[in-house]
Amino acid sequence: MNRILARLHLRLYPRRWRTRYGEEFEEFLYLRPAGLRTSADLVRSAFSELISPTFGADMTKSPQTFSALSKQPSAFLPLTMSLLALATMALGPWVFGDFRAKDEGPTAHIWQILIAGQLPVIAFFAFKWLRRLPGQAVKVLSVQASAVLVNFAVVFLMGVG
Repeated sequence: MNRILARLHLRLYPRRWRTRYGEEFEEFLYLRPAGLRTSADLVRSAFSELISPTFGADMTKSPQTFSALSKQPSAFLPLTMSLLALATMALGPWVFGDFRAKDEGPTAHIWQILIAGQLPVIAFFAFKWLRRLPGQAVKVLSVQASAVLVNFAVVFLMGVG
């Protein structure tokens, strides 16, 4: 593979990965024959590295504790969305004036968007962290599920749902 093509493939990888492995990987690519299969494998590998980074010498340390894992955006974002949904249920009737609306008002729509919007984030968190740190990930997922269940309980107890 020529140097220009090797550098282009190398640019697909995250900066930290390139900093750690870039020179030797570029040399490795230079010695390999170029081809569609090699390019497809490199693109797949780079995408995998973006989704699930390698942890190593100078790379980001893997969070080993519950508190470190709960600081990941995919862990705290659903909790924040649940808290916002609760605040919407508490403050929405006074802000929008739709406490006993016949049809769903803006409060209900905002609440539904916040609750439904958590699902892809929670699924991403589960996909990424359950393989790496199953014990801590299950704890974070249970906190996230509890926050959603609290929202459902509030809706039920308010007699809205």
